[in-house]
Amino acid sequence: MDIKKIQKLIPKENIYINEPMSKHTSFKIGGPAECFIKVKNIEQLRNILEYAKKENIKLTIIGNGSNILVSDQGIQGIVLKIDIEKLEEKIEDEKIILTVGSGVKLGALAQKCLKEEITGLEFASGIPGTIGGAIRMNAGAHGSEMKDIVKTVTYMDRNTEIHKITNEQAEFEYRKSLFVNSDYIILETEIQLKKGKLEEIKEKMTEYANYRKEKQPIEYPSAGSTFKRGIDFITAKLIDECGLKGYQIGGAQISEKHAGFIINKENATAKDVIELMEYTKEQVYNKFGKIIEQEIEII
Repeated sequence: MDIKKIQKLIPKENIYINEPMSKHTSFKIGGPAECFIKVKNIEQLRNILEYAKKENIKLTIIGNGSNILVSDQGIQGIVLKIDIEKLEEKIEDEKIILTVGSGVKLGALAQKCLKEEITGLEFASGIPGTIGGAIRMNAGAHGSEMKDIVKTVTYMDRNTEIHKITNEQAEFEYRKSLFVNSDYIILETEIQLKKGKLEEIKEKMTEYANYRKEKQPIEYPSAGSTFKRGIDFITAKLIDECGLKGYQIGGAQISEKHAGFIINKENATAKDVIELMEYTKEQVYNKFGKIIEQEIEII
């Protein structure tokens, strides 16, 4: 990899060599990225994609790093953090359409909506990811999910062609979308919201924030909910009934507050977390005959 060539494509201050991924994930875990690049616009993204393709360099795309576990060995090639922060607003048939860059953080967007008395995004105010990551995983909370508000998604394929698709074409399902099993890169989305009342929006956001504080181990690094909800069972309940709350391997622990979360209790490694996930799956299967699936992505 020729760093001097990369510096001609991307500003120097956005390029990091042997960058610890523990700095860029909510788990605070992960070995070094060989080359870590923050991409601020479509032109920079296109330049890097073309360079990586020509030089046959492996590319890993991340958003806010809030739903991933990076291996202790780190990541070879280039890690691209998509930091596109566009925000535009228009009104269509009394609906408020926001065009949002994939690097915009959900929490910040929810606060902006609150200030402007726009309702519909309250459910996402406590989700610690970016818009791009939330669309990819069809993130949700409190009975709502991204598919309820997304109108269109614009993405770039690995040949640097740009495409715009509808909500239906995005193939949203529980905690997945078209983007999970493809290498498309989300650039922006149009989300459909409406005018609301400041006090009502604030009340909802406060209620959700208190719920998170009370029920989830937000005081420790984690990647959010570790396992997916079962079709006919509540995963955290089964883990709890296996007596696993507080169970620890190395520095990784099943939260004593919420059994659906594995937390980085004390300098956990990715190996600790993976071993704890596998042990949990095994215990739940042995006791209940149920297969639980992880929600977090290992890279």
